[in-house]
Amino acid sequence: MPKSFRKVAQKAGMPPGSLIYLGKKEHLPAKITIIQYRDADFVENEYDAFNQCLPLDHREGVTWINVNGISQVQNLEQVGSCFNIHPLVLEDILDLEQRPKIEDYEDYLYIVLKTISYTPEAEEVEGEQVSLILGPHYVISFHEGNDDLFAPIRERLFRGKGRIRKLGADYLAYAIIDLIVDNYFVALETFSDKVEFLEDEVVIRPTPQTLREVHRFKNDMIMLRKSLWPLREVIARLERRESPLISDNLTLYLKDVYDHTIIAIEEVETYRDILAGMLDIYLSSMSNRLNEIMKVLTIIATIFMPLTFITSLYGMNFKNMPELKWHYGYYGTVVVMGLIAVAMLWYFRRKNWI
Repeated sequence: MPKSFRKVAQKAGMPPGSLIYLGKKEHLPAKITIIQYRDADFVENEYDAFNQCLPLDHREGVTWINVNGISQVQNLEQVGSCFNIHPLVLEDILDLEQRPKIEDYEDYLYIVLKTISYTPEAEEVEGEQVSLILGPHYVISFHEGNDDLFAPIRERLFRGKGRIRKLGADYLAYAIIDLIVDNYFVALETFSDKVEFLEDEVVIRPTPQTLREVHRFKNDMIMLRKSLWPLREVIARLERRESPLISDNLTLYLKDVYDHTIIAIEEVETYRDILAGMLDIYLSSMSNRLNEIMKVLTIIATIFMPLTFITSLYGMNFKNMPELKWHYGYYGTVVVMGLIAVAMLWYFRRKNWI
């Protein structure tokens, strides 16, 4: 049974909305960043625990609460009680095996995303869950890791670049989604170089290590596909503006990120086809190598068959045998055996068997 299912099985029999952290990063400390901004103002504060409720109903400005390290369940409970978040939403935030989705709770939208990061040193792809709660004038984001995933967005807010300070909370949510989609292209760009190198290796000199690399990349592509296809539906639903929390001026931006998602999906599908072809090429190459080896062994065995017959014939212990007492019998036999071997090699070469 996969580890993810074993973790989910721990909740068997518990009532819906039970808050149990199902991730693998219990050791990471909590880091809560609260940013309040408007066109001319920007205020940022960091906390180790969530211990106060913020007024989020003001019409001027946007509040962004980012929670890194969600293993501290008490912080999530406090956030939920302050902002009237449904217990099922809190449960999904802690269950890190959710697929990308969007749920409308009238007062806010709950969005689940999967962000991808590639570690060149370990040569592995990691996927982490990002949960967003989009309200009229606020965004609450939850991220399991402690890396600074949203640093580019905070930098734009701090410097007041672009439209991000001038538009509402829905634009901030779009900026987060756009950043996550861009991270897919960063990972796919790294995959491109690796796949080209692997493709050359499969054709020229495949090894068992090559097969392991192909399978590893196939598993990475499966993970990317499972993250990207549902993400397309999430962005499409946002683009349809089924919720009043999504303003009309966001349509063009959502169309753009939707197009980027389609391009990423097509790249993933292309790499999956290439890797499937690599597997076929590897199996064909190994089969051809085995056939070449068997051909050489067969030729050697065929050449030695008449030679073995001659040596075994003269190895019989009979007194009355032709050429048994001939002075040049040994040399003559060796010469005959050599001629037979040369004649068979010439015949195989003429038939293009070697």
